[in-house]
Formats: sequence, C-alpha cells, structure tokens
Amino acid sequence: MESSELAAGEWIEILNGPVSLRCWWTKPKAGLSDIASYSSSNRVYVVLPEVFGVNGWVRSVADRLAAYGHPALAVPLFTRTAPDLELAYETSDLAQGRRHKDATTTEQILADVAAAVSWIGARCPQAAIHVVGFCFGGHAAFLAATLPGVEQAVDFYGAGVSRMRPGGGDPSLALLPEVMARLTCVFGTADPLIPAEDREAIRAALRKADPAGERLRFVECVGADHGFMCEVRSNFDPQASAQGWHLLLGDAPVA
Repeated sequence: MESSELAAGEWIEILNGPVSLRCWWTKPKAGLSDIASYSSSNRVYVVLPEVFGVNGWVRSVADRLAAYGHPALAVPLFTRTAPDLELAYETSDLAQGRRHKDATTTEQILADVAAAVSWIGARCPQAAIHVVGFCFGGHAAFLAATLPGVEQAVDFYGAGVSRMRPGGGDPSLALLPEVMARLTCVFGTADPLIPAEDREAIRAALRKADPAGERLRFVECVGADHGFMCEVRSNFDPQASAQGWHLLLGDAPVA
C-alpha cells in the first residue's frame, strides 16, 4: 500500500477517570466520515503498542487499518509513567521501555483499554471492536480479550503470557476461562522471547478451551523472529508480516 493512500490521523485525549490517555485516532478518508452509521459488520480497531510506545510505526498501523476502511485508535500502555512515550528500536530505548512495562499492572491495562472501548462505543455504536497488539501490546491484547465489548483480539508475539502477569499474580494464561472474545495468538518459531515450551503451553491451553479452534486460534509463522510485523525493525519478515495482516484483516485484501 502506497503511503499516499494512508489515512491521516490525529492526537486525541481520552479520559479514564483522572488518567488522560494520549491516543492516535485515524478514520478512513473518503465517504466514511459518519462512522456512527456503520453497520454491525464493520469494525473499529484498538491498537496496543510495543514497549516503545505509540511511536511512528504504531501510528502507521492505525493509519493502514483506516486505509482499509476501518477506523483505528492507538492507545498508550504507560500513561502513568510516560504519557508521551515514543521510542526508537534501539537497545537503550528498549531498556527504557521495559522499565515502564515493569511498572505497569494488569488492572491499569484493562482500565485504560476499557476506557478506549467505551469511547469508541459512544461514537460507533454499531461497530465491532477488534483489539490488536504487538509484543507487550500483544500480551495486553490477550488481557483485553476478557473485556466486555471486545469482539476479537489478535496477540502478535505477546511474550510472557504463559509465565507472568503484568503487576504480579498467576500467569495471564490463567485468565483464558474469562476470554469471551475471539482470540488469535500469533508467534514466530524463531522468536527467542517466546521459546517452544511457551508456545506449546499457550497452544495446549487454547486447544483445551476450544478443541475445534473456531474461537481461540494459535498460529505460528515458520522462521519468523520477534517483531516480524514491524518494517522498521531488523527482524521484519515480509512473508510473515503478510500472513499477519491477512489474519488481522480477515476478509480484507492484503497489500
């Protein structure tokens, strides 16, 4: 998809009580300004970022979704410690992002995503809400699949799901009985942050909860490393990325 075809987004503020969420909101360009009139078959996406914050690449994901006809809202995960965080894919920035990740709890993530879902629901009452996240945002998307109002969630290489829960407690995988949304977990087989034993634990839990694999899906991209969806990371994998976009968009064309 050419950059000229991408929709232009804007920064907006969404309130979660006293907490202000600086979000990136992008709508389709032509003929879709009245998004409140969408039919129930249309979607609005919530995009949850990596530990690098709502940076240029995360915003480009929202813009690309809007170019396919779906409004998208990129929501920060570290508002309480770094409300304007935008980091690059550098070692020092990774360390900084991980510090904010370690200071973030499941309760905060769910409260912030719920506020975003409520904001979208007030403006697009007939639209289905899909949540997509990458890396730590993928883990957050797994958590968000437990929220009322979320129809579908896609977790791209969300590390730690079978080992920990943000803020402490049993691993997030233990929340699977509370997941009412459709959930797809996508991993690369060459991802050192999500080794084979972690992937197998997640695969087995999903299969046990949904033997038919119709609502809970596990997908592996052979040979793909961590971050394979992101064009500006060294681990970008065009083939795996195309597969990921197909899973994300469903019946939409893949560029």
